Amino acid sequence: MNSPSNSPLGGRAGADDVALVSAYLADNPRLSKGAVGAARHFLKWARARKIPTRDLDASAVDRFLRHRCRCGRYSPSQLRKPAYATDTRRFLSYLEATGVVFIANEVARLGQYLEAHAEKLCATGYSKVTYSTHLSQARHFAEWALLTRVPVHGINEATIDHFARHNCRCGEKTKHGKDMLGSRLKNRRRGARAFVRFLRDEGLIPPEAPDCVTTCDPRLTEFSEWLRRERGVTHETVRRFLYEANRWLDSLGATPKDYNAAAIRSIVLNQGEERSRSSVRMTVTVLRAFLRFTIVQNQCAPSLLYAVPSAVSRKLSTVPPTILRTKIEEIIASCGTKTPVEIRDRAILLLLARLALRAGDIWQLRLSDIDWRASRLRLHGKARREVLVPIPQDAGDALLTYIEDVRPVVTTDRVFLRIQAPFT
Repeated sequence: MNSPSNSPLGGRAGADDVALVSAYLADNPRLSKGAVGAARHFLKWARARKIPTRDLDASAVDRFLRHRCRCGRYSPSQLRKPAYATDTRRFLSYLEATGVVFIANEVARLGQYLEAHAEKLCATGYSKVTYSTHLSQARHFAEWALLTRVPVHGINEATIDHFARHNCRCGEKTKHGKDMLGSRLKNRRRGARAFVRFLRDEGLIPPEAPDCVTTCDPRLTEFSEWLRRERGVTHETVRRFLYEANRWLDSLGATPKDYNAAAIRSIVLNQGEERSRSSVRMTVTVLRAFLRFTIVQNQCAPSLLYAVPSAVSRKLSTVPPTILRTKIEEIIASCGTKTPVEIRDRAILLLLARLALRAGDIWQLRLSDIDWRASRLRLHGKARREVLVPIPQDAGDALLTYIEDVRPVVTTDRVFLRIQAPFT
């Protein structure tokens, strides 16, 4: 007597399987014999275990690839071949695309937006290589999201990271090898982020849920509001401060009344070896800011602020605070004026040197901040304080040359942009 897995499939079930494979082959006439065999094997295994075709999913594929095969003419060694796994998942994708397999409404179906994304990439001005890479990874992400049943409301940075690191057997044709590992992770992240950003900008998927750090702890919510209102810090600074504070907030104490000098010193001094000096300095900065916030709220003693140890800063361990004027002139002189990058960088260097600007000032500078008639710049300094400064002649000439001859023609009014797409 044959075992269930070795019994031939007859009747309507077997006929349905034959019809599915025939339709699969008709829609994909260039399929290899191995791909057709993998599809038949998968259906035979599912039928033997009484799994309805409509309920097949990625977990079923994983169980199929791990099962101890006694499926008649099929060999157990086939299941260990990466190509066999890819062919099986490709067949599952076909069943999903044709509506044979049931997919819940909340699952992200992103493949329908790939054409619009391709048009957006083309309009952005990407090179052919970057365009092809981004579109390929977007297609891969859509396939992976459907295969793993990612809910449309659950797409976030963690989802993108999971996609970037997954061991791919999605049915997509991708390059493999140890030398491809680093670039593969980077390309997957970039392509998926660009696709998700496009979907959100177009309103095709819901916006990302607020960071749990700010929504779960009322202390941090109030701290973030205080930073914005009283200190005038940017959104990015608030995000970094909250991330750092969330790391040690529970160690500080359950309530501000429980804060003490020993706990404060322990947070700074008892950090792991993996924490760099700059990370320790960040801890000190955020801890002092958080204590000031609690002091202003009359929730803890002002003397606790003096319990925060100073961050270690060894001599010659950082960039010198000042550079000799002769060195500055040598740096500016070394920047050529032949290529677009050189022209842009020369303008940036002259503004930094002549006006003592910060990197953030350069990044925030907009065309509307330049008063050409009065030869002045409007700067958006720390705490959102606006300052008007005169433009020196050489810096103004370099800035004008960059804007007229090099700066890409785009809708944004930021002064300094990338030379290659995407420009912002």
